[in-house]
Amino acid sequence: TRDRIYGESEWCGRKFRLVDTGGIEPRTDDQILSFMREQAEIAIQHADVIIFLTDVKTGLTASDQEVANMLLRSHKPIVLAVNKMDSTGRVDPDFYEFYNLGLGDPIAVSAVHGHGTGDLLDACLQYFPPEDDEEEDEDVIKVAIIGKPNVGKSSLTNRILGTERMIVSNVAGTTRDAIDSYFENEQGKYVFIDTAGMRKKSKVDDVIERYSVLRATMAIDRADVCLIMIDAQEGVTEQDTKVAGLAHEAGKACIIVVNKWDLVEKDGKTMDKMSDDIRRDLSYMTYAPIQRVPRLFEMINYVHNQSCMRISTGMLNNILADAQTRVQPPTDRGRRLKIYYMTQVGVCPPHFVVFCNERKLFHFSYQRYLENCIRNVFGLEGTPVIMSIREKGDKED
Repeated sequence: TRDRIYGESEWCGRKFRLVDTGGIEPRTDDQILSFMREQAEIAIQHADVIIFLTDVKTGLTASDQEVANMLLRSHKPIVLAVNKMDSTGRVDPDFYEFYNLGLGDPIAVSAVHGHGTGDLLDACLQYFPPEDDEEEDEDVIKVAIIGKPNVGKSSLTNRILGTERMIVSNVAGTTRDAIDSYFENEQGKYVFIDTAGMRKKSKVDDVIERYSVLRATMAIDRADVCLIMIDAQEGVTEQDTKVAGLAHEAGKACIIVVNKWDLVEKDGKTMDKMSDDIRRDLSYMTYAPIQRVPRLFEMINYVHNQSCMRISTGMLNNILADAQTRVQPPTDRGRRLKIYYMTQVGVCPPHFVVFCNERKLFHFSYQRYLENCIRNVFGLEGTPVIMSIREKGDKED
């Protein structure tokens, strides 16, 4: 494994992210293996729990002992798993030699058959931080600054914070991690997350940088608002659309920030043309305002509030009735779509559920029409909207 394999999972009601690292060779002169070891060390640094996976067929090796020593130096909780214990009822005698690693009781697992995975997850669960510890100050708005490499993310963070918090360089890839900076002013409390630039996969040939992309994606997940930085000289590139798409799909409130504006030759129509180009190339997120730095805090507060907006069921159904009066629901082969009612079931982003007679009659174009009707009344600027279609009799959650 060279590429990072990661994903979301859940056990006993606790959600967590699992990251599979490349194999660790403690002593090697091979450049790729050295990169993989360094990448694994970064993963270890950010983990709450480490699963050390060994192989009963190979038996305990000197490399296992060296990896164990490296993990012990991290002072992180370690769960020792012995893989390829595929037989049931009989314990391979080689299993017991893994006690010599000094990592406590090993857990027998079989990746092929799934044996022992429940015990393994139970062992990990005891080291998860208490759920109360994961609660953060509700008044703090978490802001992720995202974009392709060398677009000026760190420079923007430094300008906002008024300090050289991050190294700023014109060499792409200076920021390798997601760096949090707390900031407070008269407009509120914020945590700015300066992320590594996300470049095309074909150009991600450094395994450390692959982990940087993972960290940036994780930063988007935990952010309330994403600042999507666009280089004014280059305009919207293919990579910009992918970076913005990650924030859109994650349902985050978004602001498009055009950087390096001072380097562009301007006339009276330059800004209008830039806005038109952005709207065309990022057509799936026309809700996101295009902003310059001076009014940034005001706009961050605004789009965050919009993302948290709750609309009463009564108001929504007034809008629904008016919308159906103006544009009749679609028909298909003589059957007309009947919409019974609409309700909001979530925020950040606003999530609406619409109940109808037959889901397949609900064309996407009419769904978009209803979304626009809601936006025309309530704004919801800067935030995507989720609209789920249910048939009568389905549950609301």
